[in-house]
Amino acid sequence: MAITLNSGFKMPIIGLGVWRMEPQLVKDLILNSIKIGYRHFDCAADYKNEAEVGVALKEAFSTGLVKREDLFITTKLWNSDHGHVLEACKDSLKKLQLDYLDLYLVHFPVATRHTGVGTTDSALGEDGVLDIDTTISLETTWRAMEDLVSKGLVRSIGISNYDIFLTRDCLAYSKIKPAVNQIETHPYFQRDSLVKFCQKHGVCVTAHTPLGGAAANTEWFGTVSCLDDQVLKGLAEKYKKTPAQIALRWGIQRNTVVIPKSSKLERLKENFEVFDFELSKEDMELIKSMDKAYRTNQPAKFWGINLYA
Repeated sequence: MAITLNSGFKMPIIGLGVWRMEPQLVKDLILNSIKIGYRHFDCAADYKNEAEVGVALKEAFSTGLVKREDLFITTKLWNSDHGHVLEACKDSLKKLQLDYLDLYLVHFPVATRHTGVGTTDSALGEDGVLDIDTTISLETTWRAMEDLVSKGLVRSIGISNYDIFLTRDCLAYSKIKPAVNQIETHPYFQRDSLVKFCQKHGVCVTAHTPLGGAAANTEWFGTVSCLDDQVLKGLAEKYKKTPAQIALRWGIQRNTVVIPKSSKLERLKENFEVFDFELSKEDMELIKSMDKAYRTNQPAKFWGINLYA
C-alpha cells in the first residue's frame, strides 16, 4: 500500500524508522527488513547512523536484493544547518551513498547556531538553553529546500514537527508545497485537528512514534506507552493481533503513513503484518476515545526549553 504525495510520487504507507538504532545493528536490520517487504526507510542526520544505512543500501543494490527505484528513502535537515541546506543535503547523500532522496524534511521548525555541516549536536548557550538563531526564517529555509528539487537532489520536500499555524504559513509562502508533515501521533496523542488540516490541504501526515515510543521513550522521557492500555489489549485479543499491530492499523486507516522502529527481527515482521485485517468503524471510534493529548517525545529534556509550550 502507498499514498500518492502532492509531488506525484508514491510513498509506502509503512516504513522503518532508524532513530535510536545502534550503528552496528543497522546493516543487518535494513537488509532483513527489505527481505520482509519494507520499501520505505526513515532516516535523519541527527540519528547519527546515515553512513551505516548507506552501507546497507549499497549492499542491497549491489547484490540485486532490490533496485534503488524500489525504495523510498527519507532523511532530514538538522536544526543547526538551516543556513546550509545544500551542503547538509549533499552530506546526507554522501553518507547514504545515494544520488537523490525521495523525501527531505525540515526536522524541526527552528534554526539553531551552526556547529558545522554533519555535526548534529544541539547547540546550547552558557545558560544551558538551546541557542536559537533568530536571523534565519523558516521561509528562507524552505526556499533552499525548494532549490534542492530543482537541482534534482530531492524528489519531494516536507516538514516535520510543524503545528497547524506553521504548516499554514509554509503553504502560504511555498512555491513547492510540503508533501509531508511528519509528527508524533499515536492513540494517546491523536492530534486530530492537525491531521485533518494537513490532509485537507494535500499534505500527507507521517506518524513518527506511532506506537507511543514504548520502552525507549519510557527510558528516555519517563513516559507511558499506549500499548499497555486495556483498550488496545482487548482489541488485540478480538482481532488475534498484538497491541502494536492494532495501533499501526489504526494509523493506516487514518490515512497516515506509519514508521515504527524496532531492532528485533520478530518485531520487524510483526509490524509489517498489518494488511490482512481491518478495524471496524466502531473499534476506530473506541480507539479515538483513548486520546489523552499525551506527547511522549520531549526534546525539552535535551534543549533546556520547551518549544511546544
